[in-house]
Formats: sequence, C-alpha cells, structure tokens
Amino acid sequence: MDANRMKRELGGGAVFPIGAENTAYAQYFTGECYLNMLTTSGVGIGVVTFAPGTINAWHIHHKGGQILLVTGGRGWYQEDGKPARALAAGDVVNIPPEVKHWHGAAVDCWFQHLAVEVPAEGASNEWLEFLPTEDYASL
Repeated sequence: MDANRMKRELGGGAVFPIGAENTAYAQYFTGECYLNMLTTSGVGIGVVTFAPGTINAWHIHHKGGQILLVTGGRGWYQEDGKPARALAAGDVVNIPPEVKHWHGAAVDCWFQHLAVEVPAEGASNEWLEFLPTEDYASL
C-alpha cells in the first residue's frame, strides 16, 4: 500500500482509520481492500477502503438494504441493468433490498465509503459473479 498516495486521493487523510486488510471477504474483491467496522451493535457500519482498480463482486442484500456514504477518492456503483454511476466524496447511494449491484474504486484512484447495513430480521448478503474485466475497463 502506498499510504501517501492513498491519503492524497482520499482527500488528505481518512476521517476514520482504514482498518485491517479485508481477508475475511477477500474472495469477493478483485484486489486490495480494507475494512474497519465502526459498530456492529444495532446498525452495522463499516469503513470500506478500496485500492485503485479494486471492486467487489455483484451482490444482493436480502431483506435489509445498504447505504453507501462516500468519504473519499473516486469510485463506481452499478445496479444490474443500469449504467454505472461515478462516485466521489459526499455522494450517497441508497441500495434497496433485493437489488443486484457492485461498487468499488476507479481504476486509477483509491476509494472509501461508509457501508451502513439497513437492519431487517433475517437479512443476509448473497455474493455473485464478478463484473467482466472488459466492462470495468470501459468505464
């Protein structure tokens, strides 16, 4: 990790520490990713930091949804069947339950967001396939 580049691209430094490398979910990311769970009590909120070129696999939040609060860098969000949306600090993405989507960093920039898990009884995540490399490269 190039810490100086990361701090520069995230806007001079992260508000919250980036946490440890996200090894528990590494199989669902195309590259280097970090996770810092701020709270797991009541509403789960985690800081997710993506290295340049890293995205997660398509996934669905069953029953509960997710809210992304972009805190730094540049990235992408896409729902199945819709065009990808560029993201930057200050953007908010409300992801309803049962919507297939992916998100992650731009190819050339670090990206960070708070991931807020919308609580619901029986909520779960279903991880799916990765976005084809050529689709990501065309963004």
